[in-house]
Amino acid sequence: MRRQKSGQGRIRIGYLSFADWKDASKAKWHLLDLSKDYHGAPQIFYFRPHKKWYLVYQLEDKTRGIPYGPCYSTTDNIADPTSWTTPAPFYKRKPEGRPAGLDFWIICDDEMAHLFFTSLDGRMWRASTDISDFPDMFEQPKVVLRGDVFEASHTYRLRGLDKYVTLIEAQGKSGGRGHRYYKAYIADRLDGEWKELAASANKPFAGSINVRLAEPRWTDSFSHGELLRAGHDERLEVDPANLRFIFQGLADEHWGQ
Repeated sequence: MRRQKSGQGRIRIGYLSFADWKDASKAKWHLLDLSKDYHGAPQIFYFRPHKKWYLVYQLEDKTRGIPYGPCYSTTDNIADPTSWTTPAPFYKRKPEGRPAGLDFWIICDDEMAHLFFTSLDGRMWRASTDISDFPDMFEQPKVVLRGDVFEASHTYRLRGLDKYVTLIEAQGKSGGRGHRYYKAYIADRLDGEWKELAASANKPFAGSINVRLAEPRWTDSFSHGELLRAGHDERLEVDPANLRFIFQGLADEHWGQ
């Protein structure tokens, strides 16, 4: 979230809890001020081997000498927004010869923890580490998908199908600005080949062509979306028979406001 008036325009992370989605608008917002510099694009999961909650995000902290990149905080009590630890980087140094990347995302199988991210140039990257070494010892990132994609890749395990799906934000053309929509790719393994599932503007995973909105129409773009999970641990499982997608939107007339 960006707070222009009280937050000097800095991007930070909002935090709220509610029992039912119909109560979301009434929930109290907390601001996670984990750094005096930029931090955003959060992901949360419960890492069973450590019996801790992990918050993954991108951050730059000049006061602590942390360059822009993927970081994490942990807590034993997700209900307490003040309990998160100070940011720690996944990489002590930026990997040489690799882009900075953004929208970092962790998902685990039985043996490995995988860090996915995009680089705003049609590439999705992956780095991995033994699950026993997590959150340390990540290898050099490698390109695992190329296509007309932009940012915000979010990857899940399809419960009961022994497959994985990754959703990636793409942008079309609209008067010099891109309508955002989501593509989907599928793989048998997290370290396997990603194949197109719904990966075009005419056949998106989620876009203006296949999403029915409540009137009056409030968005022309579908951005930074996540599937609601069937669990909360590091496997990031979703129920393929009950997919629910939460996203941020923006109408064309509100660009730049």
